[in-house]
Amino acid sequence: MLYLHDVWVNWFEGEENGYNICHFHEWRKEDVIELLDQVPLIKVDSILFHYIENDLSELPQQLLHDIYQKAYLRKNHERIQLDYCFIVTDGTGILAVDTIGYTVPIRKSRLIPRQEQLVYEMVEGHEGKHYIIQSEPKREEAYHILSPSPYMMSGLTRKERQLKQLLFMALDQLHSSKNTSEIRYWYTEWAPQRYRTIQEKEFEEIWQMLFEEIQCGWSEKHLILCENLIKGQPFFEKLWEVENRPKVN
Repeated sequence: MLYLHDVWVNWFEGEENGYNICHFHEWRKEDVIELLDQVPLIKVDSILFHYIENDLSELPQQLLHDIYQKAYLRKNHERIQLDYCFIVTDGTGILAVDTIGYTVPIRKSRLIPRQEQLVYEMVEGHEGKHYIIQSEPKREEAYHILSPSPYMMSGLTRKERQLKQLLFMALDQLHSSKNTSEIRYWYTEWAPQRYRTIQEKEFEEIWQMLFEEIQCGWSEKHLILCENLIKGQPFFEKLWEVENRPKVN
């Protein structure tokens, strides 16, 4: 088995979408970085790699067996054994995974560029190992407003992705209200030139129009709608503050 040593990881916990597992250039100074003293490296096929990257489903039993207690975390000069921790690649994508003792990929991290290059060199010429997946890989229809599909997040920065998800959360809450006058107000804020058109439409149609129109990209217009939509809602306001606080020097 191949092993990597002295691997810096920035765990993103409970993420079922790969776009939220930030690459090194998006790591922040306030992120908690850990050092893996030793971690097994496994090359798999692209189907399994994307399954691990974009889902929180059961990992193959044989994979868990192969990497059991072969990784160590270095913390305060101690070497701590981890049950199920490994680095996985399909030769293109690379991911560190820690199940924290469970059988699903709870924590995931990208690697720093130097270690990514080392992974490519180590697996070059190696055949990917075949593991049997117990669950069906995620299909396009599995995505929804609170778990947006990758195309909605394509090309966005970490901050923009977080704020867009916040906007979707606020819009989802708005949907549960079924308040026609309120959705007309917010759609008019988004597209004032269509004020007359939406006066004749019902709640569901207006909400769907707004949702479809905010799906693509991120702009100042999205930012303003998000900020206004969450006002007076402490939980949403806290998330807003986290993304808009001054950068740590």
